[in-house]
Amino acid sequence: MTKAVYPGSFDPFTNGHLDIIKRSSKIFDKLIIAVGDNPAKQPLFSKDERLKMIKETIRNLKNVEVDLFDGLLVDYARKRGAQVVIRGIRTVSDFEYEYQMALTNKALSTDIETMFMVTSKEYAFVSAKLIKEAASLGGDISGFVPAEVVKYVKSKFTH
Repeated sequence: MTKAVYPGSFDPFTNGHLDIIKRSSKIFDKLIIAVGDNPAKQPLFSKDERLKMIKETIRNLKNVEVDLFDGLLVDYARKRGAQVVIRGIRTVSDFEYEYQMALTNKALSTDIETMFMVTSKEYAFVSAKLIKEAASLGGDISGFVPAEVVKYVKSKFTH
């Protein structure tokens, strides 16, 4: 059985994330969405809120599960029996960062591979940061996040 881990902060969960998940779930027998914190970012949602949002959104994808993780990604992947880490790429700057991370992960664990998936063109400009900014200013974010996520984001900016 081939297993992959798709890690991220998913703050909030976007249509771009969902695109990568749907496509990855067709390649692997089991896909684990690993929700973690990025120490460089201040999250809008708790990890439990992000877990709930994602579970609601992917409930119909039978070979996909959602889990929380802390610590080194390669340790988590090994513990879960995953052979591959999925990373989404939107831009050249994404690639530069993800390439460095993939090489670091390979140095830490030679048995875990990294697979880059280029986002579909309709989501190439979508970022969690821009979604949060638009929502904070009252913008319609329904084209950027799954319907299940809209209510969560709006709840953070309703006064």
